Amino acid sequence: MILAQYMNLVSSYAIMQPGTTILHTELEENVAKFVGKPAAIVFGMGYVTNSAVLPVLMGKGGLIISDSLNHNSIVNGARGSGATIRVFQHNTPSHLEKVLREQISEGQPRTHRPWKKIFVIVEGIYSMEGELCKLPEIVAICKKYKAYVYLDEAHSIGAVGKSGRGVCELLGVDTADVDIMMGTFTKSFGSCGGYIAGSKELIQYLKHACPAHLYATSISPPAAQQIISSIKVILGEDGSSRGAQKLARIRENSNFFRSELQKMGFEVLGDNDSPVMPIMLYNPAKIPAFSRECLRQNLAVVTVAFPATPLLLARARICISASHTREDLLKGLEVISRVGDLVGIKYFPAEPKKQQLEEGRVKLE
Repeated sequence: MILAQYMNLVSSYAIMQPGTTILHTELEENVAKFVGKPAAIVFGMGYVTNSAVLPVLMGKGGLIISDSLNHNSIVNGARGSGATIRVFQHNTPSHLEKVLREQISEGQPRTHRPWKKIFVIVEGIYSMEGELCKLPEIVAICKKYKAYVYLDEAHSIGAVGKSGRGVCELLGVDTADVDIMMGTFTKSFGSCGGYIAGSKELIQYLKHACPAHLYATSISPPAAQQIISSIKVILGEDGSSRGAQKLARIRENSNFFRSELQKMGFEVLGDNDSPVMPIMLYNPAKIPAFSRECLRQNLAVVTVAFPATPLLLARARICISASHTREDLLKGLEVISRVGDLVGIKYFPAEPKKQQLEEGRVKLE
């Protein structure tokens, strides 16, 4: 009797982090409801969410097929899992299908036994490319070959979709078709940490087996409350329309800024509605010149170079928020345009301005 009570106590303690409160339980419930999954687990650090969860879910005899441009946290998590790793060409469903077909046909190395399980890992918005994942096509392929879909929404959750629920909502994908949904709280929610959402069985298993849940520091109560409040604002549950207005502003600001940069002659990566838009610099020697000249003109920019990107694919990563006013955006565009001319990173002819077109018409007449 006493032993049974002791085992129940140990079991209960094992799934509770030190510092876990009712607030954390409420947060997990809110996250699960927000992303459209039965259950969720939260972690104190976003990077750890990928790097610590993947080794728990995968192991020897498993196969991970990862997008070639997935984040470093996914790469390290996959390496630490002991599973066999294969990559497919960035955001190319046809190549993913080819890799899946080949690997299923060959089976495990040496033994050629069937794979115990297969994970296909993609990101909602690729943080260095600004591209939206081709999720509908990838989900269809994974269904065909009975592979699990692992979706990292660190840069898309709370930023895209009619109600901010991410790429599944934006692209019309049923969340039931995505087996594991991962995201972070450091962007749209203004806090810290990350989450995994999925089936109740999956989440219960992670609470018993994941070291990042059992031994790491949990999210602080103020940070947890910040996330809960952010979700309520995004969904309009705070009694205001601030969430809808901010989501509309993010889309409007992002599409305006990207369009203007392209008109100026910059090569800008990414898709419409994505708040991430890299400006390609290419020549590594131009990185410090672009960064320092922008700073001299009171504009801080984030430049990204090797080894985060290939040597000749350096870029400046622009991230747009709902808080940027049109005045902010126009000022930023003005500075970037001047510096772009000075450094020589406008690779396409700029579109003529409206005033120039009107003057041209007058001369023709």
